[in-house]
Amino acid sequence: MDDLLAARATMGFSLGFHIIFAAIGMTMPFLMSAAHYQYLRKKDPVYLALTKMWMKGVAILFAVGAVSGTVLSFELGLLWPGFMQHAGAIIGMPFSWEGTAFFLEAVAIGLFLYGWNRMHPWVHWAAGLVVGISGFASGIFVVAANAWMNSPAGFDWVDGAAQNIDPVAAMFNRAWPHQSLHMQVAALQAVGFAVGGIHAWLYLRGRAPDLHRKALRIAMALGATASLVQPLVGHWAGERVAELQPAKLAAIEGHFETSRRAPLTLGGIPDAETGTMKWGVPIPGMLSLLAHRDINAEVIGLDRFPREEWPPLVVTHIAFQVMVGIGSLLALVGACYLWYLRRPEFPRWLLWAIVAAAPLGMIAIEAGWIVTEVGRQPWIIYGIMKTRDAVTPVPGMVYHFVLFVVLYLGLAAATAWLFQRQIRAAQKDFGG
Repeated sequence: MDDLLAARATMGFSLGFHIIFAAIGMTMPFLMSAAHYQYLRKKDPVYLALTKMWMKGVAILFAVGAVSGTVLSFELGLLWPGFMQHAGAIIGMPFSWEGTAFFLEAVAIGLFLYGWNRMHPWVHWAAGLVVGISGFASGIFVVAANAWMNSPAGFDWVDGAAQNIDPVAAMFNRAWPHQSLHMQVAALQAVGFAVGGIHAWLYLRGRAPDLHRKALRIAMALGATASLVQPLVGHWAGERVAELQPAKLAAIEGHFETSRRAPLTLGGIPDAETGTMKWGVPIPGMLSLLAHRDINAEVIGLDRFPREEWPPLVVTHIAFQVMVGIGSLLALVGACYLWYLRRPEFPRWLLWAIVAAAPLGMIAIEAGWIVTEVGRQPWIIYGIMKTRDAVTPVPGMVYHFVLFVVLYLGLAAATAWLFQRQIRAAQKDFGG
């Protein structure tokens, strides 16, 4: 493994680890607040137990997310000094706003954790809600910085340097709206299904059924709704990628030749040597329709770009297929859940389907970020700076990669153990 690949693998693994905890950290406070709201209205002790169980989970995940997020910020400077030399002054504003949101989140979570019986009940509930709102805002600001890498704005590139910098234009770049909305809805969907799946599993096993039934309904209300919204948001994001990053779209679809009535290929493996899609099922004209809302529209192919500027085709295409396939499956399960929502009990097959779907949303998020990051290669700043020109000259990056893998796996194991303890403690109070 050369140093460039090792640096990319280190950053990719760190991002892949952090994005799970970021998604949970953005969404779990809303589930916690929903349970707390139900307790304040109904005075049902089950909702109180659920609130406190999820509260402890939020605290654990906040700490893990803070650690992994801090590591990522250091990696930007340590692994990619060439990038930060030029980009730091341009995209500093969203990172500073993210820091402000993180500060508010930390204050709010402290108030909620230690405010029991010390604050007015509804003020205490509002503090928990602020945890979610500030966490959500934090995610939006971070995605703004990443979107800038896909759609650079707010500067003039003159003689290899950025001039006339406008940080506001950089932050509110053209890729920011669709990337941000796509990620936030994905977080709601993934965490809703993950939490719903865990509680559906425990409910099926007869563990504290009242607790887990109520938890399932709160979690899936969010996850199922987001699963039906996400295909619409994803379609809009695809249209924007077609406009802003045509090489990425061509790699996603294995579209080698610029053409009208371009087909959408289901499955398949793109072959860069022969310029063909193998084993795929083409749907004539569908790519033109989805990308440009016109079945006869021209879709730019990889033939318009130098070979050295092609993204890694197989990884990008397969990751996109995984993301879309999972999104479609979750939308189906979500629709079934909403269909049976008014019935007193859910059919067992649906509960088992929710259990099976529990990890899929997180897999879809990982696949989506692979599409976003790998599909931008070989650029770290699209059309401006290539990744190889931004990497650190310090050798031995492979050792950093191995070290981070070991540390993160240990952190993940400790987090899973803490969560198991919290769930068991909550179940004991309700006959689990």
